[in-house]
Amino acid sequence: MPSPPPVECPSYFRYIERDLEPWVASGITREAVERGQRQAHFRLVVVGGRAYVETYRPAFQTRDVFTQWGILQLLRRYPGRVPDLDLMFSCEDMPEVRAAAYPDRAAAPPLFRYCKDPSTLDVLFPDWSFWGWPEVNIRPWAPLLAEMDEENARLPWPDREPYAYWKGNPYVSPLRQRLLRCNDSRTARLYTQDWGFANRNGFRNSNLARQCRHRYKIYVQGRSWSVSRKYILACDSPVLAVATPYQDFFSRGLAAGTHYWPIHPDKLCRDVRFAVGWGNAHTAQAQRMGLAGSAFTRDDMAMEYVYDYMLHVLRRYASLLRYKPTVPERAVELCPESMACPAQGRNRDFMMQSREQYVADYEPCRMPPPLTADEASKMAQRDGEVLSRIDKMMGKQP
Repeated sequence: MPSPPPVECPSYFRYIERDLEPWVASGITREAVERGQRQAHFRLVVVGGRAYVETYRPAFQTRDVFTQWGILQLLRRYPGRVPDLDLMFSCEDMPEVRAAAYPDRAAAPPLFRYCKDPSTLDVLFPDWSFWGWPEVNIRPWAPLLAEMDEENARLPWPDREPYAYWKGNPYVSPLRQRLLRCNDSRTARLYTQDWGFANRNGFRNSNLARQCRHRYKIYVQGRSWSVSRKYILACDSPVLAVATPYQDFFSRGLAAGTHYWPIHPDKLCRDVRFAVGWGNAHTAQAQRMGLAGSAFTRDDMAMEYVYDYMLHVLRRYASLLRYKPTVPERAVELCPESMACPAQGRNRDFMMQSREQYVADYEPCRMPPPLTADEASKMAQRDGEVLSRIDKMMGKQP
């Protein structure tokens, strides 16, 4: 019996072509790739279905380790389907490939990383925490998401505390420090994470699955984007998202007014107060928004789609290479055993939790058509209209 045709990929896959657009016409040369070495933490080469890494400098904590572990799981899930390729990868927070520095866009290095903004040409890729963040005791995405679903069911949205909640490190961003000034006994509960105590305690009290106890959750950028976005979305609570230019691979599929309530960064306290008051007065609509956000994490961000995104972006990237990848002299082969066996504690535990158990005997999701400039403009216009409607609602307050 033939396999059913693959389903269409989620909408954010449409941005893969836009990320790689600078190199579509002319292709990617070895010189362009190596131009990114100065900013890269490692070079990844896949030849004959085997992965090799040349390390240039250590990344913060284990970002590089768990990114590479994720790539190995992709090869395990789709053996023989990842083409030969050669790329540079940066694990830094801030996007670095400025479009303005490259009048000839094709000369820019196609540098892979976790986030970008409209002024940069970096190529987006899922961040390390999908396979776990051991330093802060955040489990891999698949088991954590299942645990969050269980906890959400234990405390239904109407029974949650009717406030907006945020807890984190305010010292990485002036915007976060301004947010703390919005603490309000009637609308907001905002806390500074005591990183010293949490580190000494091994972050044992930082179970994200048990932090969905408020009706509203605030998302605010860190130095750039923040990995917290996906955990906040998964809470069944409306996300009050402070506007940011920084996007990760999946956030480009989120729609203001559907998956989150937009907050203006220059009017933080006013907007948070209004959103909470409006939600508590319109509980059915607020709950619907919270469920739409968490449905996005379950349906469009399941690990199956994370791996499919990785496969599609790597395939498209490899199709643009104008040279045959070869293994660098100083590269070492990545193997599951050589990574997991020496690992200890949470590192090993999270690797075991995120290890792919099965080979996919079916095709990945089907790529949707690339996003056109006209469609992107209409989406931006739609988000702007949502903000305008909110401003009008605030203007009608007594």
